[in-house]
Amino acid sequence: MIDDLYQDAKSRMKGAVQALEEDLAAIRTGRANPALVEKLSVEYYGAPTPLQQLASVGVPEPRTLLIRPFDPSTLKDIEKAILTSDLGLTPNSDGKVIRLNLPPLTQERREELVRIVGHRVEEARVAIRNIRRDANKDLHEYEDEGLISEDERTRAEKQIQQLTDDFIDEIDKIGERKENEIREV
Repeated sequence: MIDDLYQDAKSRMKGAVQALEEDLAAIRTGRANPALVEKLSVEYYGAPTPLQQLASVGVPEPRTLLIRPFDPSTLKDIEKAILTSDLGLTPNSDGKVIRLNLPPLTQERREELVRIVGHRVEEARVAIRNIRRDANKDLHEYEDEGLISEDERTRAEKQIQQLTDDFIDEIDKIGERKENEIREV
């Protein structure tokens, strides 16, 4: 019972870390990265569709993304989605492909992105702590119902706390790595 609770908390914490990594991949750094636009929502026949389902995204040069739609009729929809997104990029289309040139980041924009990363890292920490709180609450309920002893609850709480500390360390490292990537000129 305690093992199941521990495994559930661990898998939920892994999910929070994975969500953070995906979230941070979409934040722009100095280099072109397909993850910047892959999750971009494009209005396709009235339904929001991720760009990666409508086009292939390549990096022909360090500061250029090349978007090649599978269906040429979606070109305008993809352009519109890029323009309305918060990427701050202007698509260049030749009728077959879209090129996105990534200008170098200004120092002000870098600092703004670092703040955004810090905010997202803090959200992930809160998510991990909420999972810990839920697990500890379940442990207290098990003890109140007489399913586990006080010693077992205390031991399990220590395990959950260690797990929490490990995942928060991992989140901090991911955030630090992303901040360094952004600050790199």
